[in-house]
Amino acid sequence: MVNVHANIITKELGTHLRKHVAACLKLLDDGATVPFIARYRKEATGAMDEVTVRTVQLRHQALAELDKRKEYIMDVIREKGELTPEMEARISETLDPIALEDIYLPYKPKRNTRAQVARNLGLEPLAKMLMAQSSTADPEAMAAKFVKGDVASTKEAVAGAADIIAEWVSESEKARNIVRARFQRSAVISSRVITGKETDGITYQNYFDFSEPLRTCNSHRYLAMRRGEEEGFLKVSITIDDEEMTDRLSRMFIRSTASAAVATVVRGAVRDGYKRLMRPSIETETASAMKEKSDDAAIQLFADNVRQLLMSAPLGRKRILAIDPGFRTGCKVVALDEQGNLLEHDVVYPTPPANDFVGAADTLCYLVNRHRIDAIAVGNGTAGRETERFLRDVVFPRKVQVYMVNEQGASIYSASEVAREEFPNEDVTVRGAVSIGRRLLDPLAELVKIDPKSIGVGQYQHAVNQTRLKESLDFVVSSCVNTVGVNVNTASRQLLSYVSGIGPTLASNIIAYRKENGPFSTRSELMSVPRMGEKAFQQCAGFLRIPGGSNPLDNTGVHPERYSLVEQMAADAGTDVASLSRNRSLLHNIELDRYVVKGTGLPTLTDIIIELEKPGLDPREKEDEPVFDDSVSKIDDLHLGQELSGKVNNITAFGVFVDLGMKENGLIHISQLSDRFISSPSEIVRIGQTVRVRVMDIDTARGRIALTMKGVQQ
Repeated sequence: MVNVHANIITKELGTHLRKHVAACLKLLDDGATVPFIARYRKEATGAMDEVTVRTVQLRHQALAELDKRKEYIMDVIREKGELTPEMEARISETLDPIALEDIYLPYKPKRNTRAQVARNLGLEPLAKMLMAQSSTADPEAMAAKFVKGDVASTKEAVAGAADIIAEWVSESEKARNIVRARFQRSAVISSRVITGKETDGITYQNYFDFSEPLRTCNSHRYLAMRRGEEEGFLKVSITIDDEEMTDRLSRMFIRSTASAAVATVVRGAVRDGYKRLMRPSIETETASAMKEKSDDAAIQLFADNVRQLLMSAPLGRKRILAIDPGFRTGCKVVALDEQGNLLEHDVVYPTPPANDFVGAADTLCYLVNRHRIDAIAVGNGTAGRETERFLRDVVFPRKVQVYMVNEQGASIYSASEVAREEFPNEDVTVRGAVSIGRRLLDPLAELVKIDPKSIGVGQYQHAVNQTRLKESLDFVVSSCVNTVGVNVNTASRQLLSYVSGIGPTLASNIIAYRKENGPFSTRSELMSVPRMGEKAFQQCAGFLRIPGGSNPLDNTGVHPERYSLVEQMAADAGTDVASLSRNRSLLHNIELDRYVVKGTGLPTLTDIIIELEKPGLDPREKEDEPVFDDSVSKIDDLHLGQELSGKVNNITAFGVFVDLGMKENGLIHISQLSDRFISSPSEIVRIGQTVRVRVMDIDTARGRIALTMKGVQQ
């Protein structure tokens, strides 16, 4: 089926040749990963990027599932002896799962429905006679011959036949498409508060009496209503004009030649088939489609936010003093070396109620001096702003810079199995402070240890399809890890497990080998790791880095399969690989066309030159830290029209949340981000960006702050 799938996907993409799609499918089926294909097989795929390769992969999987469903359906219909060549061809050709299920519906094994009960009573012939709709037919007279056994009267016989007709109506493809189209065009979604739940469900107050056309309902509103329904506070419904639809279907099923009595029976059956059977089915189908669409939008937004957060720039090889702030329990302090190893920990009490400024300052200065600290990371949670203000007044014995760090999820990490494995003898407060410090050191390396759902970005992540969310986030994390590259001699097991071709088991084996044999000196040494086969090595080698190793190419994105090519380039330039690397003049004078061979074209050669020019380059960009207003520490310090600096810490479909250096975040509604129309906040801002905002509204009681960027100089 690969060739068939290649044809379908090529047509749907409309951007790549069939041979490129077919090559991509073959690589995927052979076990190649998305990052490997996108990075090292550009000639085969026509330079597909990761997103396109992932799209091809998902569509291939969906088509394979559809193929299995088609085979099952054809087997069921074939066993009933009703699979005609025309039906088989139609099933084989359809790409629409809904159309496929409509074809299958009349043949689907049924539970003991009212129609099935009537059939068992022998009333199907009567139903067929009624549907013939003769101009002289009398339902009562036709039903008389069916009054026998468990059918006690002509009224029961007609009612049973009507149940069968109702099922026929509900299973009619044409009728279902008419109703489906009306739901798509005209459905209205409504939500009402459940009586008595007004207080407990106050979070969903906006949806206590809400209604709008379904086609204009945004994903976040739909997910909010469904979340409120799941929690027992709201009743949500999707409706169309039932009377109008019943009339439309009646005109479809009732012939003009039918006698008045027959028309009355059929009209009642049509109404029953629509209201009892078809309408609930189509409403459920519509709700499911809207949920899937809303999930897609929320998952994509969440994935984009996670990508931005993971790709935050690392501070680099610095010694860190990390502080997890607190009031009554004090501030937990940990000292970390350049690799994030724990050196020492303590507790200081510079915040209320202790206010031990002198003692805290003495302890911190001692730690800064003893461990040659370069930077201080302060968690942005409770007491974070107060602690940061205190630190500004301390005269340290060394020059140190203070950073506010998003601590979302640090408590989850501190109680996790990963944290217990890393620090079996430390309590959760120490582990949490270590996580804060390591996030400043290298956000990607630390955040991969935490479930992405818990790192504080996104919207309704617990309301969407959890399987699809996990798949999407795993892809994003893997993409980020492989884009940046991983130092195989310092990476944690969690970080290594996201590298192309490795996974948890092989990652553990790499860590164990490293502990037993010391740091890897070459990439080729990885082949000595248990269960590291040639295929796994091919997939992972280009994404693993060995700084300071014996081969300079081992610290680049150049794949080992191209080492001989680079060595030939160096020899042709009259130098060695180490000298060629970083020598822009030599690199730019290489005539790449000379090295084009089958499987190695200009895309790969260009990538090689870029890697040699800047070996070990980290692609993550550094963001400027915001300078918070010292006069603002709580919501009461704000006033309308005030302009402030803040840091974007979450992006949703409806707006952007901004850290103002206080407990409450401010919200910039999407309509207040720009004077021009935008469909997504991501068009204007990104996670971690410093923005200037103006206060528009303050709701002190609810802790809500409305901001705008309109007319504010950035």
